[in-house]
Amino acid sequence: MLLKVGNVEVWRILEINGPFKPAEELFPTAGPELHAVLNAHAPDQLCPDSGKLIIPIQGFLLKTSSHIILVDACVGNDKINHGTADWNKRSDTRFMAALTAAGVTPDDIDYVLCTHLHADHVGWNTRLVDGRWVPTFPNAKYLLPDADNDHYAANPNDTYQESVLPVIAAGQAELVTADHKLGDYVTLIPTPGHTPGHVSVLIKDGASEALITGDAIHTTAQCHRPDWHFRYDMDPELAVVSRRALLENVSEKGCKILGTHFTLPSTGRVRANGDTFKWEAD
Repeated sequence: MLLKVGNVEVWRILEINGPFKPAEELFPTAGPELHAVLNAHAPDQLCPDSGKLIIPIQGFLLKTSSHIILVDACVGNDKINHGTADWNKRSDTRFMAALTAAGVTPDDIDYVLCTHLHADHVGWNTRLVDGRWVPTFPNAKYLLPDADNDHYAANPNDTYQESVLPVIAAGQAELVTADHKLGDYVTLIPTPGHTPGHVSVLIKDGASEALITGDAIHTTAQCHRPDWHFRYDMDPELAVVSRRALLENVSEKGCKILGTHFTLPSTGRVRANGDTFKWEAD
């Protein structure tokens, strides 16, 4: 178990942890200070050999008193990912082994909550069986941001066709708005910009709170430089607005943070630091 939020258990479901793409490619507006800021504010996230950003691809499993919830379903096996060779047509057991280590099987999952519909967040929504994509979690309701679904349904890419459409066709999808509340402990927080319907996920039990960032923030260095654009932000300026608002909110509350792509262990808190913010890892 990674941590507890009140009585809610949070388990890390890690699929990949390694160099992704060159930092200059991922943060095109960062300028010449990029490597220095990354080394100062995101220790160990910049690969010294390749200059690539090391990011974990992970989901978080929440065990509440009433539900078992998977937040984000990583890359998955057998999926088409032409732009990222390490993600293309994978055949790997790590994700499922992490579920087993958390004491659950795919049949046990009540909800799959997708922060957005990018390839590394929906991949295990489905698996390939006899040449057909079928829901990996047969008893789960899949919560999909409605604005993201509207966007990708208009021009379906491989990810949407392989990892989203099959759960809709199976009648297991529920399109939700960005302020949706799931049970007594989980609330979606709108953080659009990375995608139109992107959400972060607030876990709250009594006085204890933790927030799963999703892709509102990709590295702890963006706490210090929230103005940095990320290559895959669909609306970079809106993403900056969402990121600043999120950082202000969690710093005021002293809320625990679970950074979806932050260097492992990916947990800590954000403190106000003048006009910007400082990450304090656990």
